[in-house]
Amino acid sequence: MVDVSDKAATERVAVAQGCVAMKPETLALALSGDAKKGDVLGAARLAGIMAAKRTSDLIPLCHPLMLTKVTVDIAADAALPGLRVTALAKTNGQTGVEMEALTAVSVACLTIYDMLKAVDRFMTIGEIGMSEKRGGKSGDWKRDRE
Repeated sequence: MVDVSDKAATERVAVAQGCVAMKPETLALALSGDAKKGDVLGAARLAGIMAAKRTSDLIPLCHPLMLTKVTVDIAADAALPGLRVTALAKTNGQTGVEMEALTAVSVACLTIYDMLKAVDRFMTIGEIGMSEKRGGKSGDWKRDRE
């Protein structure tokens, strides 16, 4: 692991996004809460939060962090059609939380796929990336979306 002991502890926030594209009828099923496996959105939110907390167990050389906040928001996007996932991770520490936000989004998307694959095997997971970072030596930045 990279030595971060000389870095100042600061508030650090990372926001990541991703999406799961699916058939319109699959989206309707997910939003209805009537999927065979249960509440797709609720399960995906919890899975994403749990994954963020376990990031250092999943990714080699990733520092274990004391997270102070993790949120996973899932919104329908009829134009996709599908679900857009946004995760926010926050800590007060010596290293950033980008990997925790990305892991949360990735696992939430995988959970959505798992819970709906019986009705739509052609779903795709994509557009996973960082959209915002605050804190730390490298400063703040935000991706410009069109």
